[in-house]
Amino acid sequence: MKFMKLGSKPDSFQTDGNNIRFVATELATDMVVHVGNVKFHLHKFPLLSKSSRLQKLVAATTDESHNEIHIPDTPGGPAAFEICAKFCYGMTVTLNAYNVVAARCAAEYLEMHEAVEKGNLIYKIEVFLNTSIFRSWKDSIIVLQTTKTLLPWPEDLKLVSHCIDSIASKASTDACKVEWSYTYNRKNLLSENGLDPHWNAIKKQQSVPKDWWVEDLCELEMDFYRQLIMAIKAKGRMSSEVIGEALKAYTNRRLPGFGEGSMINGSDAMKSRSLLETIIWLLPAEKGSVSCSFLLKLLRLASLLDCSEMGKKELIKRIGHQLEEASVPDLLIPSMAGEETVYDTDIVQSIVEEFVMQDNNFARTTSKVSEVLEETRSPALVSGGSKILVAKLVDGYLAEIAKDPNLPLSKFVNLAEMVSANSRPVHDGLYRAIDMYLKEHPGLNKSERKKICSLMDCKKLSVNACTHAVQNERLPLRVVVQVLFFEQVRAAAATAGRTENTGGSYGSSRSGVTTNTEEDWDGVPTVEDLKTLKSMKLMDCMESQRSSSSNNARKNNGNDKIGSIEVKGMMMPRKILGKLLSSKGQGGENSSSDTSGSPGSANQDEPKSTPSRNTRPYVS
Repeated sequence: MKFMKLGSKPDSFQTDGNNIRFVATELATDMVVHVGNVKFHLHKFPLLSKSSRLQKLVAATTDESHNEIHIPDTPGGPAAFEICAKFCYGMTVTLNAYNVVAARCAAEYLEMHEAVEKGNLIYKIEVFLNTSIFRSWKDSIIVLQTTKTLLPWPEDLKLVSHCIDSIASKASTDACKVEWSYTYNRKNLLSENGLDPHWNAIKKQQSVPKDWWVEDLCELEMDFYRQLIMAIKAKGRMSSEVIGEALKAYTNRRLPGFGEGSMINGSDAMKSRSLLETIIWLLPAEKGSVSCSFLLKLLRLASLLDCSEMGKKELIKRIGHQLEEASVPDLLIPSMAGEETVYDTDIVQSIVEEFVMQDNNFARTTSKVSEVLEETRSPALVSGGSKILVAKLVDGYLAEIAKDPNLPLSKFVNLAEMVSANSRPVHDGLYRAIDMYLKEHPGLNKSERKKICSLMDCKKLSVNACTHAVQNERLPLRVVVQVLFFEQVRAAAATAGRTENTGGSYGSSRSGVTTNTEEDWDGVPTVEDLKTLKSMKLMDCMESQRSSSSNNARKNNGNDKIGSIEVKGMMMPRKILGKLLSSKGQGGENSSSDTSGSPGSANQDEPKSTPSRNTRPYVS
């Protein structure tokens, strides 16, 4: 703490306990100054010799017998006036970061300029500020905090702007040149924990982190903090990542319950809303300056606090530009009070729309650029890897919101369809979400079941997903047959040593196999249906794909037979469908206990009580 002592006389002010202050001297006082609720019994000569304002007030006094002056609006109140009065008397005055602003404002109010007397109080305080206070990191912060109760005086005297410039300049200093003390408890250096591989029990000089200044500024009120961040940005020497880290630390410190997203009520809600909107406005424009998780937490709180639509749209835009970094829990934003659904799916759909729009805008821009100069084409803003990550994220989110019994099918389908087909090389995650929705919404009609299941491409299911789907009694009969058909083709191709291109000739799972009417989607395979499938060796083909390498020799001995099976399997799907779907009336009535057994079973005479499509847990 820097301080300054002015004067040398031992005299001091004393009080009689009744808010009366006087100078300890034998000379009788000849004026009374009222400052707030305190009376100062003083002498005219020392005060009038240094204060132009007191000179004017005394000259305007008509009652010469009392000479009482009232100055209730003195900035800093009685304490600041006493500092000025002591200086007039030549007493010792101690200035520090806590009282120097009040003393400076009071001296300005009393007009203690150089024109009145050389070396007056204003001059001495200015020298102290410039040579001491503004050169100290922590003193500058303290001084800035003390200006709040004295406004607008500190602003008019440029004290606020000087403090902000001083703090911003030090925060923008190269970390290797920082030699002053600062607060930094957020991260422990490796060497402090003995984790540094180059640390050999000898205390090394620790480097200064780039965000060394972040914690100290968290003590400031929002208005001063906003001005400081703007000043740091204007200097252009601070990276956007560090500024983003500062905003994150300030948000965690100033918004209670930010991490948990708890509701804030009453007057605190208005204050928090204003603070949050300011934080959003201060976010650096550069992508990646703050994490997507932090942005989603801001959006969650903005939704709870009912912030302005402009602020929400700004967050949605930023999140959409780095959506691939998000996780499913981050997207689970609770709905506003009064909404039927558990989570706000509309806001997540807006985020995904922003991501898709970003990709579409780039595609159009790149197309125009390539026509002019092909070699100058810039790298894609949205990479293929990002699209796959976002597709996986959306599928995981769908699986979570599918558990909500009040979630409309239209919202589920609309969100699922926003992800392009090329972004889902595997449909296991989408299958899991569809299965979860069918489980939580058993009342779906035939058309709705067809609509949700048509989102899935059975060709893109893994072996594990196919195994689960075949035994899933919640799926319509047609989907089960599709799964079996494409599993047969894949198994036959693998057995015969065919390439992956063999299966591609059959096109999408929605073509050729899905030509029947809407009623064909209803029903569960009966005992006879599964026996028909087994008799045509669909199950044998599936099992041949999963056999171990130790059985390869035995399989090779029957190559001719396998080849004929493959041909059969490739030529007969429509016949199989016709036979199975002709019995849909019976299939729709049967429960899982009426089927013959697990799809891979070779024993067709096993008891009918053995379930054939018992649903088993499936993890994508």
